[in-house]
Amino acid sequence: MARQRNESFGLSAADLRTLRALKTPVHIQKFIDGLEYQYADTAWSPARVLRERKGHCLEGALVAAAALRVNGHPPLVMDLESVHDDDHVVALFRERGLWGGIAKSNFAGLRFRPPVYRTLRELAVSYFAHYYNLRGEYTLRAYSRQVYLARLDRRHWMTSEDDVWCVPEALIAARHYVLAPDKVVRALPRLDRRSFEAGMHGWVKH
Repeated sequence: MARQRNESFGLSAADLRTLRALKTPVHIQKFIDGLEYQYADTAWSPARVLRERKGHCLEGALVAAAALRVNGHPPLVMDLESVHDDDHVVALFRERGLWGGIAKSNFAGLRFRPPVYRTLRELAVSYFAHYYNLRGEYTLRAYSRQVYLARLDRRHWMTSEDDVWCVPEALIAARHYVLAPDKVVRALPRLDRRSFEAGMHGWVKH
């Protein structure tokens, strides 16, 4: 851990200071919440996001993973796979053996998770009731195993000026686990209006 905290990972001194100042998962979540949400088919590196000060869920998760890494944690992310909706990416952290998550989203319920989950399945299930489309349909279907981003260091996922499509490719290729049988999820009712409106708090229309 100490060795990692002394590394720059190719980041500029300014970017390194910004990320090292985000010393806890809560600080990291607040930072990525403050980024402008961008609607674009991009896969910016953390360095690019820090310069532009905007990003979507994948890019927010990468900034979170980079911040965790420079503060001594492994850079881990997980894919949440959906139907009739966008997938979601969560940066993972562990405290006292329990999993938590950091994520950027327009939907209020798809962001931070405190480290109280014993397994990644438990963590993924915690997103289910909050994961719905604009028709009020529950859309989360599966979650991936953790993806260790350090394996993509040679692709410069933290600093590249080009889109780091290697990250979503790795997430898609990772083994996924179904949360519930199709017969169960097809029979689910649509979300009630009050819950729908609560989850849309802060949502910005494209």
